[in-house]
Amino acid sequence: MSKVVERFLKYVRFDTQSDRNSSTFPSTKKQYDFGLYLVNELKEIGLSDANIDENGYVMATLPGNCDGAPVIGFIAHMDTSPDMSGANVQPNVVENYNGRDIVLNKEKNIVLSPSVYPELLNYVGQNIITTDGTTLLGADDKAGIAEIITAMEYLIDNPQIEHGTIKICFTPDEEIGNGANLFDTARFGADFAYTVDGGEVGELEYENFNAASATVTINGINIHPGSAKDKMINSILIGMEFNSMLPPNETPEHTEGYEGFYHLHEIKGTVEKTTLSYIIRDHDKRKFVDRKSRLEKIADYLNDKYGKNTVTVEMKDQYYNMKEKIEPVMHIVETANKAMEEVGITPVVKPVRGGTDGARLSYMGLPTPNIFTGGHNAHGRFEYIPVESMEKAVLVIAKISELYAR
Repeated sequence: MSKVVERFLKYVRFDTQSDRNSSTFPSTKKQYDFGLYLVNELKEIGLSDANIDENGYVMATLPGNCDGAPVIGFIAHMDTSPDMSGANVQPNVVENYNGRDIVLNKEKNIVLSPSVYPELLNYVGQNIITTDGTTLLGADDKAGIAEIITAMEYLIDNPQIEHGTIKICFTPDEEIGNGANLFDTARFGADFAYTVDGGEVGELEYENFNAASATVTINGINIHPGSAKDKMINSILIGMEFNSMLPPNETPEHTEGYEGFYHLHEIKGTVEKTTLSYIIRDHDKRKFVDRKSRLEKIADYLNDKYGKNTVTVEMKDQYYNMKEKIEPVMHIVETANKAMEEVGITPVVKPVRGGTDGARLSYMGLPTPNIFTGGHNAHGRFEYIPVESMEKAVLVIAKISELYAR
């Protein structure tokens, strides 16, 4: 078993789920505990300055062995998504995949099928790591962590490969949008960086969504239903009306590529009060602004219809498209592209339909595009990752480091 796989299989057994409702940083202590484990491992491979700060950021340095190279950073996140349990993960290694259905859990009849996920057929003959059908896997982003550490170990074990100084960081709370909140770019000290947080082998991304969250609050009036005529204002029904006024095909399940969306991910309601929680996404800045404006216009319309302050909308921008910060330093994308080609990978340049720590870091003065981990179907029970893709990611990280020393 390769070192990157050994590491990954150890890491996924740590429950590091983040918590959207927490007021602490990191949002869960178990992320910090995992960070302490990683610090010890980094020191064991020779990164003697490895440390974790009070906010849960793990940082370490691999000193350069040549002159004139820029300082490169590689970043991954420690937390897993709150959308599904990351406790008691039981990874399964499917050897020499035969292209058929993979039974994840016979008792519960949970099957990972190429009829639903046809990209599985790209990995016939390879070894694939899956879940047991009851949790997510955690390839997002423990695969990135395993790949970065293994690449650093590879460079240490092969001192004939020249490279500049390399900085690495493992962040908390990326999955809840807070991964870059307390990232100290000055302490990190890199000229630019790469997040290792992408999907299938070959992915190279320097565009991402502009992102905002929106909380729509509807205030109603509850009256005994027997005497409610012309008096009751049912906030649940107004909430349904609000959502019905958004374009029905502009939701995650109907969009792809550069298409933006509104995503209603939570609704809570009584007659008296209902809240709708949305995320708003679009790659195009103008369309992003228009999407937010649409919510406000719907609220204005419903307030005219049902009374002032019946509907309120609170919006918060979360991150922006990193493209405008990456384009002035496109050599970092071009070098990653070349590194992939040199290790036998066809680069797949595509927009991120989401965000990464790199999007926010790019606006904090640290240009940070995203490269693949090899994982698929993140945040759910059907998450999987091909072993060979992880091994390729290790080679790409090492090759990027080498190319900047030439």
